[in-house]
Amino acid sequence: MSEQKKAPFEECARLLDQLANTHSLSREEYALLVRSASPELASYAAQKAVPLRKQWYGTDVYLRGLIEISSYCRNDCFYCGIRRGNTSCERYRLTPGQILDCCERGFALGFRTFVLQGGEDAFYTDAILCELIRSIKERCPGCAVTLSLGERSRESYEQLFAAGADRYLLRHETADPVHYAKLHPPVQTLENRMRCLRDLREIGYQVGCGFMVGSPYQTDDCLAADLKFIEEFQPDMCGIGPFIPHHATPFAQCPAGSVEQTLFLLSVIRLICPHILLPATTALGTLSSDGRERGILAGANVIMPNLSPEEDRGKYELYDNKLYTGAEAAEHRRRLEERLQAIGYTAVTARGDVRYSKIENENLKGKNI
Repeated sequence: MSEQKKAPFEECARLLDQLANTHSLSREEYALLVRSASPELASYAAQKAVPLRKQWYGTDVYLRGLIEISSYCRNDCFYCGIRRGNTSCERYRLTPGQILDCCERGFALGFRTFVLQGGEDAFYTDAILCELIRSIKERCPGCAVTLSLGERSRESYEQLFAAGADRYLLRHETADPVHYAKLHPPVQTLENRMRCLRDLREIGYQVGCGFMVGSPYQTDDCLAADLKFIEEFQPDMCGIGPFIPHHATPFAQCPAGSVEQTLFLLSVIRLICPHILLPATTALGTLSSDGRERGILAGANVIMPNLSPEEDRGKYELYDNKLYTGAEAAEHRRRLEERLQAIGYTAVTARGDVRYSKIENENLKGKNI
């Protein structure tokens, strides 16, 4: 991380006050906040972020039904446990029928958003996915379908949107091209990742980006670039979580990211985009038993319980020791609801679309949250 001088608490608090009102800082100011983060500053950031989140979403926490459809992937990202080059990975692929069954079981439990996530698996052609999306919409009326299936062509995104897909999650991973090149093989470029995000926005999806906190070679300036990108792109959703190494990757010996830094950045992102749908991720729950609750208390408002077939949940191993039992499983939804209730929040299984309008956003500016 950077060796530049940290700023005193008072100066950083002033920047957070400014961010809460204008939702904008310079890249240098973001870097200063990242570099100067402390438990005291994180607490102050949460105190600013939580009222802002409540102004837009109250105490509702949206539960999304996550279905991990395939551990096959054409890519060789250096940090990922299902990377193509990992010959020890236990591969699986859900059939469209299995995915529909997962959705129908989730629908019966009250879920109204289903997130189909998987590696970039060539099996799932546009024709297969379009038919699947239409079937989900028919069998689960009123639901939202979120896709997280990586980089595809604009034509593909257009077909999936026309078939009924509502949202698309595509983490940008890092907004710094030099850093991106250190995390991926040369065939993968930040330029194409950003092209995908622009295409998705122009087509009409609710779009999500995101990054890993504490990934190898990440600097304060890298994180500042991520925060400035989020400010400028204004995503509807943003998924961040601490980097966790996987034993069968080139980064196996790298240290995990910090839960505390992730929580601080969740608060900062909420201040940048008051309207955003912000998950408390599985990675947080993996590194800390109460990580997701702490994420909610920092400004997050989404949790994704796992609706995948129980026998396959352990095979989608993006990183070591991934949380996939207990409260993460759909069968333990009640326990998750109780844990949220204990910290003053309500689990909601409604669609939970982003609440965003330019008029409302303009009205927020200048308010002392």
